[in-house]
Amino acid sequence: MSGELRAVALGGGHGLQATLSALRRITADVTAVVTVADDGGSSGRLRRELGMLPPGDLRKALAALAGTDADGSLWATVFEHRFGGTGALAGHAVGNLVLAGLLDVLGDPVAVLDQACRLLGVRGRVLPMSTEPLDMAADVVGLDSDPDAVRTIRGQVAIASTPGRVKQVRLSANGNAEPTACPEAVQAVLDADLVLLGPGSWFTSVLPHLLVPELHEAMVTTSARRFVVLNLVPQPGETAGFSPEQHLDVLSQHAPRLRVDAVLADADSVPTPDRLRAAAAALGAQTVLDKIAAPALPGRHDPHALAASLRAALERRTDRWR
Repeated sequence: MSGELRAVALGGGHGLQATLSALRRITADVTAVVTVADDGGSSGRLRRELGMLPPGDLRKALAALAGTDADGSLWATVFEHRFGGTGALAGHAVGNLVLAGLLDVLGDPVAVLDQACRLLGVRGRVLPMSTEPLDMAADVVGLDSDPDAVRTIRGQVAIASTPGRVKQVRLSANGNAEPTACPEAVQAVLDADLVLLGPGSWFTSVLPHLLVPELHEAMVTTSARRFVVLNLVPQPGETAGFSPEQHLDVLSQHAPRLRVDAVLADADSVPTPDRLRAAAAALGAQTVLDKIAAPALPGRHDPHALAASLRAALERRTDRWR
């Protein structure tokens, strides 16, 4: 592979932060494509009050890719700082408010994020999966006396915290309209050498990217290597009780045309490797098992170990994956 590796990571929240922290150890050409359906906390408040994209996951991605010099590190710390107290600013992260202010001045979310990248010394790029806030709904079972009864749960926070079992998620914009992808995000996926999906909240941060038609099509048709990084533990609520291979089964159900080159998982988090290998093979993927968990942070990936695993996977010959 000649030149700088062009890598794109799709996700949201802490999972995307882990992926970005790993990728920046491999290449400087990293683009984050971030989910924009959050409706809770500071992001939800700003979304409801200003009609803007929920900024929280975008802010986390910016901080993860911030420059390592003094200015970049300072701005990353400031962006992540959250106001305390009980006043109007309580609970708001500084970066969320900066992004809200930039949007008021510039009007274009992509221009806002590009400007924020310059402020934080980001060498790559942060993009929303859509330039308008999206709404999420899910079919959930296990909430009634009839265990097979299906109920519709609306909103990312409600879906992520449901005590039921999520079967399927859907996205919409402005009520019932089909979501439209950010064109720059679609182009980034098409131009990439490597595309990463996961880890993160499976139904609310990972799968939503495959529910935006243009982004889905880009993921299916890109010539990039496509890697899936699995979570270390099931997510309380939306994937409680899921095995690693069930995550892949759900991925396939939401995107049956998607083929994957490699599935990366933590060796200590996979109780039945043969089952995972079979599920990965159904997607066309090789399974890569490494120790990629952070020893001191349960449930979190170690960026150095994940970077080493990604680098080793990339160095294997392409025909090994097919």
